[in-house]
Amino acid sequence: MVNTKTVSTEKILILSGNYGDGHQQVAHAIQESVRLRLPEAETLIVDFMEYIHPYFHSIGRNIFIGGVKNFPSVYGYIYRKTRVTNPFSIFIKSFNHSGIRRMMRLLQEFQPSIVISTFPLAAGMISKIKELGLTNVAAVTVITDHTNHSYWLHPFTDQYIVGSEFVRKSLHQLEVNDDQITVTGIPVRPEFCRAYNRDILREKFNFDPDLPTILIMGGGYGIMGEGMSELLSSQIFSQPVQLIVVCGHNEKLRREMENHLNFSQQRVLVTGYVNYIHELMAISDFMITKPGGVTTAEAIALELPMLLYKPLPGQEQDNTQFLLNSRVALYAEDEAELQFYIAQVLKNPKLLIQMKESARRMHSKWTASKVVDVISSVNFEWQEIYV
Repeated sequence: MVNTKTVSTEKILILSGNYGDGHQQVAHAIQESVRLRLPEAETLIVDFMEYIHPYFHSIGRNIFIGGVKNFPSVYGYIYRKTRVTNPFSIFIKSFNHSGIRRMMRLLQEFQPSIVISTFPLAAGMISKIKELGLTNVAAVTVITDHTNHSYWLHPFTDQYIVGSEFVRKSLHQLEVNDDQITVTGIPVRPEFCRAYNRDILREKFNFDPDLPTILIMGGGYGIMGEGMSELLSSQIFSQPVQLIVVCGHNEKLRREMENHLNFSQQRVLVTGYVNYIHELMAISDFMITKPGGVTTAEAIALELPMLLYKPLPGQEQDNTQFLLNSRVALYAEDEAELQFYIAQVLKNPKLLIQMKESARRMHSKWTASKVVDVISSVNFEWQEIYV
């Protein structure tokens, strides 16, 4: 039975995933902008893996995060072997085909005009459903890293939204048509696109307005943290500074940091996961971080210079190379280089000024609003096919 109808009120389904915070942050950034720009539209964010595999989702996520954390070389090997479409990458993608009936149930219940995927496995599922002729819903994929990996690419995707001209050119070389690619920058929430009074914010957090402030982030799960507490409590800083250490969801790391840094001669603020990270970025002079796509996009929007440290093999290495080429970041490969670059930045403020100017030239503000422009250009039509 086939039933075709035009939807009078746009319904936008956003499929994300919590294998790291970046995919979800992008999903919420898009949702916020849709509500501002298309107030008549209805949006729904769904955690793809939790919906498709509700009983094994938590176990699978823990295995993935633990595997990346404890066996990064294995993850890096698989990432490199599947960068382009080949028999191995096709074999890996085939594991994503289970759960089609559950996804069809969601599509039939919500009846979206468009599906936006910020998680690569979700993009693959929607493409497969379209390939099987089970729906003609418009499929948009938002790539949340500066990478051209095959796990984002699927034949029945209608539009790719990417963070840079570099990614656009890379996708074009992989035979994606130019008219299927739109460069907006990686979407970030409106909070990262505004100007802030640093003096007022520093007073809010009881920070000295005259001391350099360094923000240290290890990603939503704090993977960077092991060994960092000892390093930060050592004589790594050549002058008085203020430290903000964000440990994400890693409570063990937060406690470890607090225990070590209680005796630090520097002024220190240690937090877990917070919803005001934009304020912490706004009061900081530079940030030491892992090169996650969304975190670094947020920093670029706030013109916050970065010192990248310990990127994971895979997309974080891709992001590192892009950010270095864009001159918005420095890169430390080990603790010795980390100490060296910290000293260089503190002694030579011109380095920070140059990186801020490079970030300003990238014009990455209000990226989520640009994504809404792409959504608005899509023909909102839904075709139901019951199976």
